[in-house]
Amino acid sequence: MAIERTFSILKPDATERNITGAINALIEQAGLRIVAQKRIRMTREQAETFYAVHKERPFFGELVDFMTSGPVVVQVLEGEGAIAKYRDVMGATDPSKAADGTIRKLHAKSIGENSVHGSDAAETAKIEIAQFFSGNEIVG
Repeated sequence: MAIERTFSILKPDATERNITGAINALIEQAGLRIVAQKRIRMTREQAETFYAVHKERPFFGELVDFMTSGPVVVQVLEGEGAIAKYRDVMGATDPSKAADGTIRKLHAKSIGENSVHGSDAAETAKIEIAQFFSGNEIVG
């Protein structure tokens, strides 16, 4: 399997509860390397751009409000099959349906406050990474 990169966000519910280190430990235990990471306060414009795919969905405004409600940690993860591997580590969006040991089973508060985001495909990962990181900020 090829080495690839994926994008991750540790959401406001995770930063508020000071569990970013615990989540990072799960990421690293899964064999993924954190090659870029920074704590930011996402602007409304950044959130609306990031979640533009959901613009017509009824939850869009609530999602943007949530993602701008507190600091987040944006990350670039690298490893063999990183996209699929991170999606496995995150677990199902609904924490009640997430597998034991996954980030969402262990840490998510609800479907909406589910602690993490991860890219769903290689092309999406490239776009999401470029929105928050320049090339010299990613150090493998």
